Amino acid sequence: MGLCAAIAACGVFVLRAGEARDGIADRKAAPAAAADAPDPGRVLQIVAHPDDDLYFMNPDLRYSIPAGHPVTTVYLTAGEADGINATEGKQASTPPNKPAYAEARQNGIRAAYAKMATGDRSSAWKRTAVPTKGGGHAEVDVLVAKPEVNLVWLQLREAGTVYDSAPDSLHGLWDGKISALGAQLASGTPVKQRFSYSKEQVVQTIAGVLEQYKPTTVRAQDPTPGRFPDKRYTDHQDHFYGARFVQAALAAYAKGVDVKDRPHFAVQNYLGYSNGSLPSALDPDEAKAKLDILDTYAWLDRQNHCGSDAGCGDLKVADHPAGNGWTSTVNYARGTGTSWLTSDKEHGLWAFKVLDGQVALWHRSGPIGAWSGPRLLPGTGMDPGISTVTLPDGRIAAFGTRTSFGARPADYRREVGYVVQKGPGAEEFGDWQSLGTPESADENWTSDISAPAVSVDGTGQLAAYVRDGASTLRGRVQLANGTWGPWAQFGGADLHGTPVTAADGAGRRMVFAATTKSVLGWAQSKPGAPLGPATPTGLPDTTLPLTAEGREGGVRLWFRKPGSGNVRTALVTGDGGLKVNHLTDLGGLQGFGSVAASGHVLAGRAAGGQLGSDLGSGRPWERSPLMFVGAPSSTTTGRNTVSLAVVGLDARLYVTSSADDANAHLAPWLPVGPRNTGR
Repeated sequence: MGLCAAIAACGVFVLRAGEARDGIADRKAAPAAAADAPDPGRVLQIVAHPDDDLYFMNPDLRYSIPAGHPVTTVYLTAGEADGINATEGKQASTPPNKPAYAEARQNGIRAAYAKMATGDRSSAWKRTAVPTKGGGHAEVDVLVAKPEVNLVWLQLREAGTVYDSAPDSLHGLWDGKISALGAQLASGTPVKQRFSYSKEQVVQTIAGVLEQYKPTTVRAQDPTPGRFPDKRYTDHQDHFYGARFVQAALAAYAKGVDVKDRPHFAVQNYLGYSNGSLPSALDPDEAKAKLDILDTYAWLDRQNHCGSDAGCGDLKVADHPAGNGWTSTVNYARGTGTSWLTSDKEHGLWAFKVLDGQVALWHRSGPIGAWSGPRLLPGTGMDPGISTVTLPDGRIAAFGTRTSFGARPADYRREVGYVVQKGPGAEEFGDWQSLGTPESADENWTSDISAPAVSVDGTGQLAAYVRDGASTLRGRVQLANGTWGPWAQFGGADLHGTPVTAADGAGRRMVFAATTKSVLGWAQSKPGAPLGPATPTGLPDTTLPLTAEGREGGVRLWFRKPGSGNVRTALVTGDGGLKVNHLTDLGGLQGFGSVAASGHVLAGRAAGGQLGSDLGSGRPWERSPLMFVGAPSSTTTGRNTVSLAVVGLDARLYVTSSADDANAHLAPWLPVGPRNTGR
């Protein structure tokens, strides 16, 4: 692993692997890795405040660091709040000092990362000030013992309020209420020159970081978290407006840097404050490990291990380092669908994921043909998460959502779109077609729609469903003449995540969505009929991602037990109304997130971030070494073979398969295409 350091060159933000640890530009670079050496990928996280990464992106962060992935976290704001670094009982008697509080939070973050990387919270950092592409300066911290771990501090002012109006903020800058947002420099920072950024300069600054680090996985917060019924935001305004700046910067980076000069990148978004109202996704051991890192950040023992008068952590959270239940859970805001891999009648495979803001397509012709891809389909601004469906004539249709934005705040918009194969087995797909959105304007529900869930019923009728910002189910049905009906309202309440849909043995479409307490279901009375009303299933509370597949005459659901990570399943039948049959616990390897299910194979994220798989009843769960983005996907190919795929943290497709027999096992993982390194 080459060393990382911060250097200044040509007046722009520069961070390069291979430089000497002390950051001097004229040192010789370490030798490049061999061309056939495995690429672990490079992870870049961008968050609004110091601690957003620890609360909302862990345990993914904690998995990535010891696995050897280069990890860099960018903090957009200083997180200075009211400047009071004290527990609740001492806040009234503690004078505010915003530079010192910003420094204390930096010290807490450095301690937390050092502990995750080395086990020693006092492990040394090299801190450097560097120019940015936006015309200001950033502080870059390199962990001396593990120089692949970097922290980048942009130190812009934060809003200081979750949802109240605060023009001097990322929100105000995005909306044009201010022309520039200034810095709040932490005491002790090597950055001494004050600066301010326009909206475009913030975008340029983030894009400059992307250009220098060349990540293969970008982790960001949720840009569309929604509102409560009283119109308050469900997340901190810095979180999601910061995420919108990240979206704009990613679009500029993808457009401005030729893919030959950078690797492809995948994006993973994370829920924020709303995690506290959802069932806990982590098992007790994982939750405790996550809390331990927050304890370090919160500086519980008050020992001055960092040698700073400002303090070595964030005492505001010391009374409750678990936050609002945030250390017991983690949830992806997008990319939880498991139908992005599909097969055709010739046993060929097609995989659809979003790279560089476009839908990437990989294809294997027939059961033993050569793989091609990734090939980027036309159309930019695509959000993570693609769902596929096979139409009655054998063509494949891929559905997703797209984000667009312009000069005005009102130009920010998300819409559902789809693309259809030109013919069964054809390499070419038609143009993207828009289904619009059930939301009238971003200002109403912050464009909070889920990814679409799509299925075809027994009459060949295609339908797409989303959860809207009001937490109800909405959908459009394709008519016989190929046009689409309007966005219909199907009701329900308290829906979270993305709905799932499949048809039962009689061809009746069923739709399911998780709530904070159970699962709601909808079903056709017969193929071609309208979708029926929202119906309680009686299932216990589940963690968010659901998986549905038509089998055994009904629709089988898979989900996870809260506070456990264990995989559960139940068969839902439709004769005489929705009925849940045989809720079963299938065990697992803890972990969290979506479960891919096809034939005899189950697969999902295990504790440690690798892929866990179950190859049949009575077989123990197995662990594969791959770490991946989003959800796995699987599909049946032939009568008794299941193909399984993930996209690794290097944004490369990996595939394997398993035959359904007494000695079922996963074949060795096959990486598709060249190593994803750019030039």
